[in-house]
Amino acid sequence: MTELFAVMTITLLAVISPGADFAMISRNSLLYGKRAGLAAALGIGLGVQVHVMYTLLGASLLQQTPLLLQLLRVLGAGYLVYVGWSTFRSGAVNEAAAPDSHGRALRNGFLTNALNPKTMLFVISTYTQVVAASTPLPVLLGYGLFMSLAHVLWFALVAVLLAQDGLRQRLLGVQLWLNRGIGLLLMALGSLLAAGPLLH
Repeated sequence: MTELFAVMTITLLAVISPGADFAMISRNSLLYGKRAGLAAALGIGLGVQVHVMYTLLGASLLQQTPLLLQLLRVLGAGYLVYVGWSTFRSGAVNEAAAPDSHGRALRNGFLTNALNPKTMLFVISTYTQVVAASTPLPVLLGYGLFMSLAHVLWFALVAVLLAQDGLRQRLLGVQLWLNRGIGLLLMALGSLLAAGPLLH
């Protein structure tokens, strides 16, 4: 029970801490609406599973391969900078085209967390520092599902709140500056991520 409580507490604190995933949800929810935000939230949850699966298969190998960690950091940073630059340069949203963005929103959410060293460190440290080596595999899988579900539910809530018609319409009224602000934030997060490892 103590282990379960620790995993739940660490997960919830990690989920609500602002980061690239929050910026990505904000971008998709505000620019393309609730469904795109929810798709990005699902993608973020699926991205967590990438880290869970390779951690269960052999976290020690990844921890002992600094070059791989550096490569992951560079890829994640580059992706955030790319999305940030695209957002910074984007013009008005074509509402008729919004449904087409749901697949991209899912992909954006997935890649944001699948390539995020902060999420990687959170998952690896939880499994290696908090969870006992004797914990059965079904329980380990359950912890991983909880991590993903917590991400999906939290960011789905954020997406729904940001996509409220009144708030969204007011924000879209200043969309140019909103795009630039979110774009700069994503590029800044990418640059910080490239500079060195950050704890989730």
